[in-house]
Parts: sequence; C-alpha cells; structure tokens
Amino acid sequence: MSSSTQLTNFQAELPQESKEPQSRDIWEALGLLPGIALLFLVGYAGKFIEQSIARYGKANHLTLPNIEYVLWAILFGIVITNTVGLPKIFRSGVATYEFWLKAGIILLGSRFILGDIFKLGGISLGLVIVAFTLSLAFMTVLGRRFSLSPKLTTLLAVGSSICGVSAIIATQGAIDADEEDSSTAIAAILALGAISLLVFPLVGHALHMSDHAYGLWTGLAVDNTAEATAAGALYSDTAGKFAVLAKTCRNALIGFVVLGCALYWSSRGQAATVENKSQFLWKKFPKFVLGFLLISALATVGAFSKGQLTALGNLSRWAFLLTFAGVGLRTNLKDLGKQGLRPFIVGATGEIAIAAITLALVLGADRIFHL
Repeated sequence: MSSSTQLTNFQAELPQESKEPQSRDIWEALGLLPGIALLFLVGYAGKFIEQSIARYGKANHLTLPNIEYVLWAILFGIVITNTVGLPKIFRSGVATYEFWLKAGIILLGSRFILGDIFKLGGISLGLVIVAFTLSLAFMTVLGRRFSLSPKLTTLLAVGSSICGVSAIIATQGAIDADEEDSSTAIAAILALGAISLLVFPLVGHALHMSDHAYGLWTGLAVDNTAEATAAGALYSDTAGKFAVLAKTCRNALIGFVVLGCALYWSSRGQAATVENKSQFLWKKFPKFVLGFLLISALATVGAFSKGQLTALGNLSRWAFLLTFAGVGLRTNLKDLGKQGLRPFIVGATGEIAIAAITLALVLGADRIFHL
C-alpha cells in the first residue's frame, strides 16, 4: 500500500470528535455575528441621532441640548430589550459587550502618558481605599439590619465597593454563594448603575465640576465599569477618560478582595479552601488593566506615531460604541423588578451614602489640588 493511500485511509478513520471541536468553534464564532451586528447598529443609531440633532440645530440656528450618543445608544437598547425582546440568535453576540469594553479601555491607554496615570493614581488611590472601606462596612451593616442572607450581603458589598457585576461573579464562585443570591445582587447593582447614568451628569453640571473632578468622582462611585465609562462620557470626552482611569484603579483591587472573602468563608467552613493564594490572585486579577498600562507605556516612550495614536483612539471609541449599546440591550426592567425591594433598598442606601461621601472628598481634593 502506498504512503498516500495509507494517509487517505488514516484520515478517513480519524474519530469524528477530533474534527468536531474545530467545526464547533467556527459555528460558535459565526453565532456571535448577529449580536455583534446588533450592537453596531444600536450604537451607530445613537451616534447618528446625536449628529443629526447637532446638524439640525446648526442649520436652523437653534441651541439644542447636546445629548451624547452614549445615552441614545443605551436608551435604544433598553427600548428594544423591553418591548420586542432580544431573540436568542442575538444573545451570545450581545454578551460580547464586555469584551469590547475591555478592548476599549486597553486602547484608551494610548491617550494617557504614565505621568498622568501616576499623578492621578496618587490622589485617587487614597480615595479608592476610603470609598472601598466605607462601602464594604456600610453595606455589611445595612445587609444585617435588613436581615439579608450573609452571602448576599457579601456580594452586594463587594459589588458596590469594587467593580459591580464582575466582582459579584468572581466572588460568587469563591465563596460558594447561591445563584439566587448572585442574580439578586447583580440585579440591584444593574438597576443602580442605570440610575447613575441619569443622576451623575446632572449633579456634575449643577456643581460645575471640572472634567477631571467629575471623571474621578464617577470612576470612584459608579460600580460597573461599563456604566462608569458611560456616565463619564455623558459629561465630556475628557471626563470619560478620567472615569476609566479611576475605575481601573478600583478594578485592580478585585483579586485581593475576592481572596479575602474566600479566606473568610472558608474559615467558617462555607467555601472551598484556597490552596495557592498567588495563583488565585492572578486568576482573579483583571488582565485588561495590564493591557491599559502597556499601551500607555508604549505611548509614553513614543512607540506610536501621531497617526497611529489617532487610529488607536478612534478604535477605542468604536469599541465603546458597541459597549454602550450592550449596556442598554442587557437591561431588562422586568427582571430587575422581580428581585424584591430589600436588596435594592440596601444597595440604593449604600450607593447614595458612598456617592455623597466620595463627592465631598473629590470636591475637597479639587479645591486643594486643583484637579
């Protein structure tokens, strides 16, 4: 038998499962396309409406409110999800909004030099620690006062003090919390995040906050990275940049916080024991933070030309366009209403208190350091 015949026979006899994974991966990738296309259409619709209103006002010599595409994209997404619903064919692709969020933050690093990051980091780090400590303690006390389950209280505290849904999901697995507790905490955080998109810009404008101060406050007080980014961008492009930077400082703490929760609950015999703390930290650490710092370092040493920096900045904006559309498309108002009032009351009370305290701290820092 010739070698070519042997090869043909060998290929024919290969088990089908060796080919199936590759085929399945291709089909899964193709399955993302409808949802990604929907993200693009919703996001671009928001951009189109913003530009159309601006052109109409200019053509007719009218002074119209400048409503950013961010809000339009989120509103369009909310309307779609809560009227016609989100068909199954779109769901996996819409879920990629978190990928676009992280990609946008990494690319946003091209618009910062490390000196700016370190300068803001010195101020914000102290505020992050204060806000984290207050949020964790306040949420714990409130949860106990409202007789919430201990693990639900932990999830709400971690979600409000670090990075919202991501922190809740990471902590849920580490402390063996119930799915119901996790979904309840996530629903409360999502509802509060949606409200922050309306309230924070109004407060910022009423107090005539600078872009730097407002962005810092938003990054410290809004839980989810997507909502913090959106709330900052609704104020101004510059405020959006500083909101991302401050929020990234908070996100960097997630590994340590989740590890602490895991050790606490395992010591009580209610979670698996953490065998390798370093490995645990690396697994939970948000890798996009490192990507952001790497791009920023390259921009600082002049690795990119002016044209390349412009291109990276534009790619970041396109990524955020898909992100904001995803924020709206994943906000199901009916689901938020099913979770009961107590977790929402606890979350809302804690969020208002932390937002007010953080606002006072930021305004004080602005007066002293002239942010």
